[in-house]
Amino acid sequence: MVLLGAVLVLLVLGGAGPASAHAALKGTDPADGSVLKSAPRGITLTFTESVGLLDDSFRVLSPDNRRVRIGEAGHGPGGSDTARVTLPKGLAQGTYVVAWRVVSADSHPVSGALTFSIGKASPTAAVADPGPVEDPATGSLYNIGRYLAYLAAALVIGTAAFVALCRPSDRTPLRRPLVVGWWTLVGSTIALLVLRAPYEAGTGPGTAFDSEALSRTFTGRPGLALVARLALLLVAAALAVRLRGRETFSRPALAAGTALAVGLALTWAAAEHASAGIQVPVAMASSVLHLLAMALWLGGLTALLLSLYRASSLPAATVARFSRLAFLSVTVLVVTGVYQTWRGLGSWSAFTETTYGRLLVAKLFAVVLLLMAAGVSRRWTAAMTTADVDVESAAETVVRERVPQPVGGPSLPSPGEPDGASGAPASDAHRRGLRRSVLAEVAVGVAVLVITTILTGTLPGRAAEEAAAQPATGAGLPAASVTTIPFDVGTPNGQGKVQITLDPGRVGDNTVQAVVFGPDGGISTVPELRLSLTLPAQKIGPLDARLTDRGGYWASDNLTVPIAGTWEMKATVRVSELDQVSATKSVRIVG
Repeated sequence: MVLLGAVLVLLVLGGAGPASAHAALKGTDPADGSVLKSAPRGITLTFTESVGLLDDSFRVLSPDNRRVRIGEAGHGPGGSDTARVTLPKGLAQGTYVVAWRVVSADSHPVSGALTFSIGKASPTAAVADPGPVEDPATGSLYNIGRYLAYLAAALVIGTAAFVALCRPSDRTPLRRPLVVGWWTLVGSTIALLVLRAPYEAGTGPGTAFDSEALSRTFTGRPGLALVARLALLLVAAALAVRLRGRETFSRPALAAGTALAVGLALTWAAAEHASAGIQVPVAMASSVLHLLAMALWLGGLTALLLSLYRASSLPAATVARFSRLAFLSVTVLVVTGVYQTWRGLGSWSAFTETTYGRLLVAKLFAVVLLLMAAGVSRRWTAAMTTADVDVESAAETVVRERVPQPVGGPSLPSPGEPDGASGAPASDAHRRGLRRSVLAEVAVGVAVLVITTILTGTLPGRAAEEAAAQPATGAGLPAASVTTIPFDVGTPNGQGKVQITLDPGRVGDNTVQAVVFGPDGGISTVPELRLSLTLPAQKIGPLDARLTDRGGYWASDNLTVPIAGTWEMKATVRVSELDQVSATKSVRIVG
């Protein structure tokens, strides 16, 4: 608790530190909102850290809202913290909008928009919309994969460490969590590897198997980290098979297991917040230690809980060894957590003014609860160990002193014998208490792990403050239009909704993405989906969006809306060969 209190002191001492984890836009050429005498030869963006580029990192829209043919995106003379694209000759006068999207060094997509004018500013139908940061379906699947990967890593590393270091006499209950954890980590890693490209591009899951997208994934740092994780898991499986059935483990075997655990932790550190921003070497080491300590504590707690409920026997010495290991893990967690808090926040105001800070407060509160439960567990462990020692001492006693008893009076129980009131040995009562306290630790620990996973994908406080200090780009311009249309075909489980995104949702060329959700809120696959727009006031339409199935979602790249107004959007959903329904909803298209 004293170490947790040190967070506040470090926040004050470190409040003026520079730079951040997520990339923030530092400057643009041409400047946002500038009016140029002649057309520029290119567009250059400068960021606070290195960024990765995508095939569609730049979208330039002309004053009449049509895509401008541009060159291939690359880094500028300033290095990897810049992004540049060349423009064609002969651009007409008027205001142009630029939507950009890059991947920051910590693997998270970042997007924004700016405008510039040639000759003079002009009314324009274009909108500086950078596009969605992520597709809803892709984002949901990717986040699920990240949660499962963290949980599985804790289960595998913690259970293996419990077996090797705490030496339980009955390992049978621990085989299944090791196998389940390993397969879950392999499956979630493969899913993250497949979804990496659409996650970066903000597209639907159906684009995951595009050859160019996969090639980009396997050459980028986050993708390479995931490939390395798979390779380490295969080596870990081979080591586990070789050591299967051994009662004790040699020093080389323990060293190999430790190296594999550190390597697995590095695959997270190399692709998350620690890999960018200030003090990267220290941050990487801190991130690895933090993840390993978390896995040893929470995964070990799960192994201890299974042993308490299912093992034929659990020596008090095993519980005592884990108690010492847990105390060391908590110390490492607090020290590394203090450092990461200072690095991620940097000021008092970030605690309440940023999402990262508010999540961190929730995590600290959960950690305090976890430490309270751990304190209760340590007391039960000490009591159980003392009871077992008393039993062993009594068993070794050769001569026992006779204690006079009144005639007909109750006899005192020998150590280890059932208590008259409870009918069970004292050590059994201690074991039941330890089960309850460990169960509480595991429940709170899972909550801490979920919050930690969310934090890894949240803009840190330092980055949020720095981004807010930069000149606004595309300020006041509307984002893409998102419309949800509910439907009901009148059959069991025939209800749902269609989420339709028009990008940019203005007059001119638009792209369309449509996702169908079933009655349980999950993504649903339907054999046919049609979409049309009608403007009753002007007797225009219906305009067919010509949606095509992209594998999990429906899309079109060539819907042209000719005039502003309140349009009627009609979605026709066919859920089977015989059942279909049409539903309509109004959508406002601006000029």
